[in-house]
Amino acid sequence: MEKRYHRIDLKEISSIINEQLDEPEAKGNRMPKPEKTANKTTFYSKIALLIPGLILAAALGLYPSEASARVNNDIYAGLLAQYVTKGRVDYDGFKQDEKRLDDYLAVLSATDADSLSHNDKFAFYINAYNAFTIKLILTKYPGINSIKEIGSFFSSPWSKEFISLNGRTVSLDYIEHEVLRPLFKDPRVHFAINCASKGCPPLLGVPYEGKILEAQLDAVTRAFVNDKKFNFLKENTLFLSRIFTWFEEDFNGKPLLFIRQYAEDDFRAKLDASGPEIKLIYLDYDWTLNRP
Repeated sequence: MEKRYHRIDLKEISSIINEQLDEPEAKGNRMPKPEKTANKTTFYSKIALLIPGLILAAALGLYPSEASARVNNDIYAGLLAQYVTKGRVDYDGFKQDEKRLDDYLAVLSATDADSLSHNDKFAFYINAYNAFTIKLILTKYPGINSIKEIGSFFSSPWSKEFISLNGRTVSLDYIEHEVLRPLFKDPRVHFAINCASKGCPPLLGVPYEGKILEAQLDAVTRAFVNDKKFNFLKENTLFLSRIFTWFEEDFNGKPLLFIRQYAEDDFRAKLDASGPEIKLIYLDYDWTLNRP
């Protein structure tokens, strides 16, 4: 795949994101264009000076490639460490530090997702979903108690097109239902993406990274399945999060088998003792903001 190198103005991309939030119907590619060089002689002389270095970098394996392409999540890591505690989000802190969040969103918007490896791409879209969800909350915070208050009778907050990715303006729905679910086909993604609500799986306090993604997905899935706030067995009835009925097809139509796969300790022992005839009841979903 041909690599594209051009100058990216992160401040301009950040302003574009905010413009899309102010104008929900805006569509199309708003990515900044590369600057033109006025002096061709100067341009080619600079290229000539770079050629020896490029040859050396290629020989040493330092030249960017499909395998080495990655997203710098340092800004996001700092924000999560500062404003996320045990899965709960300090939106007041994020609001005061919104410029830093915008800087990270600009990094995501400037990323060529197709240049990433499979796992890096998977992690990229999970982080994008979660970070842009925080941004969406901040557009109305502190005047809301639920993400659903951002929507209307005619549209949901998840259909709002304000996210600049890969030269397109898309929505959270697009990331989840057009990319994450159909492209990666991993039901554990439902425990990684966060909808800013207490009924959602807690937001991980570090970015998702391709090189450790398998371990991260396994950890958040096990944590959610075994959390009695979301799933528990009472006599012969298994009470489950509504995630398991909303996305039943992602669990191959058998959420109980998925639960058995990840259940641990007493929960697993009780499931085994209950036998095959277990009644499923899905719990009400708590849409209040996932604040401390």
